[in-house]
Amino acid sequence: MHKLRFLVSRRWVAFALVVVFLGWVAWRLGEWQFDRLEERQDRNATIERNEEAGADPILEVMAPGRDVTRDTEWRIVEATGTYAVEDTVIVRYRTREGAAGVDVVVPLELPDGSSVLVDRGWFGTDNRGATSEDVPEPPAGEVTITGFVRQDAEGDSTQVSDQSTRAVNSGEIAQALDREVLGGWIDLRTESPEAATPLAPVEMPELNEGPHFFYGLQWWFFGALAIFGFFYLMYDEWRGGRGPWGKTRDEGARSGAAAERAPASEIAQEPAVDRKHHARQE
Repeated sequence: MHKLRFLVSRRWVAFALVVVFLGWVAWRLGEWQFDRLEERQDRNATIERNEEAGADPILEVMAPGRDVTRDTEWRIVEATGTYAVEDTVIVRYRTREGAAGVDVVVPLELPDGSSVLVDRGWFGTDNRGATSEDVPEPPAGEVTITGFVRQDAEGDSTQVSDQSTRAVNSGEIAQALDREVLGGWIDLRTESPEAATPLAPVEMPELNEGPHFFYGLQWWFFGALAIFGFFYLMYDEWRGGRGPWGKTRDEGARSGAAAERAPASEIAQEPAVDRKHHARQE
């Protein structure tokens, strides 16, 4: 066991702590990717199930001041009302396939006096300069829509200025428009009658599992590689190899011994030098 004493040296202890930390980080990142995979699988199953079930009346699913939950999101609802074109809100920075554009959100006034925010689709235009006057108008008069229920976004991107925002939050938009709106919002699916100039349909999420499984495996592989590397270097040092710091133990021992012998050899050479000097003087 004396050959393993090097493991209690300061550098090996520090090396071991670094490897443990890297292994823990890799494990946690791998778990995070697999959690995202599970969430995506649940979302895909919910969307497919809701598409088969059909649309529910909107007031059975959404209400003013009530947040949309994860169980409610992606439900398909149906509503009949009239679009409030004057309160159109532009959602900036919605790029598609490299083209600049905006999403167009319009309140749909319901028979009970409340409104629901409807993302009617995407319109290609300058992200910064677009206004409600630049985008095509929705159909006039009474309209029946179906769409997917969505949760409100959060953060500074939801602030509304001059009827434009970067992310949809029903509370922020309701305050900016001074209008009572249902919690959450709708991604438009169908619209009857259709608009004279329809917008590009809202992009729905792809119903695949994405790269999360392979990303998770990669992170776990990196963690296992760090641990394997530690034990390999430990074995290499134990058998007299170079270890992680470049010199073999035999080289270190020889260099240490040479350093210890150097003063003695220099002292031994001094009398010989003195003798040669005296011989030349005689």
